[in-house]
Amino acid sequence: MQNDSLKSYLHFHFIVFIWGFTAVLGALITVDTVALVWYRMLIASFFIYLYIRYKKISLKTTRSNQLKLTAAGIIIALHWLTFFGAIKLSNVSITLAMMSTGAFFTSILEPIFYKRKVIWYEIIFGLLVIAGLYLIFEVETRYTEGIIVALISALLSAIFTLINGKFIQKHNHVVISFYELLTGTLFITVFLLITARFDAEFFQLKESDWFYILILATICTSYAFIAAIKVMKHLTPYTVMLTTNMEPVYGIVLAYLILGDAEEMNTGFYYGALLILLTVIGNGILKMQRKRRNARLLKKQVE
Repeated sequence: MQNDSLKSYLHFHFIVFIWGFTAVLGALITVDTVALVWYRMLIASFFIYLYIRYKKISLKTTRSNQLKLTAAGIIIALHWLTFFGAIKLSNVSITLAMMSTGAFFTSILEPIFYKRKVIWYEIIFGLLVIAGLYLIFEVETRYTEGIIVALISALLSAIFTLINGKFIQKHNHVVISFYELLTGTLFITVFLLITARFDAEFFQLKESDWFYILILATICTSYAFIAAIKVMKHLTPYTVMLTTNMEPVYGIVLAYLILGDAEEMNTGFYYGALLILLTVIGNGILKMQRKRRNARLLKKQVE
């Protein structure tokens, strides 16, 4: 059992490493953002469908659920559009630093979604995140537009996470992913049809773009999603939270190694990014301690 936990822990670090590499791929792919996301979602949907057929998983669901999954699919499509759009407008380091604020947005929205009171330390952590953002804005004014788009992407990511938090309690995670990716693809397809973007040039990608998009859709999306769910069964939520927060660290390091000087930032950026990251980790630690304390109290009451 302990060996399974260690293997799952190392495997999950590898998955988070892959997630960090996603942003680098976004910078390497030369097609525009809308085409990039459309290809990613379409190909990922196809490979997850093959997995569903292989595992003989039922795709049956209610009309009400289909409507909710469609809304979630549109949100994840908009999240990826703004995510890769932010990379094009700024760079990988800026975008990943801003994505770290997703946990901050989640802590603000969670009381609304789950109808609970705001916890005192969430306000303090919120102020620290704002301080980190201020440091980055102060030294990286040339990337203001990219920073704003990345923050919108982080907000959409938080909304999507909270919606899926409710879905996952009652429905198969693979089925949820398939429907969300498929409806997201259809949403972008409608946009491309309305704007008459489906021309010969749209499908004429460079060999390098095809290669990077296939990696993005198969390894970074289909494989990473399914594998992450599997290994999480052997890990505590606390371990998952801390490991996931390594994504921007891996991504920024990879971006610097692969993309070079284009990813070099001012010192103030790293101070701001570090403050945001430490705040997110601190928030997660306190939340886990709070859950454990509540669980112990509940256990005593039952006894």
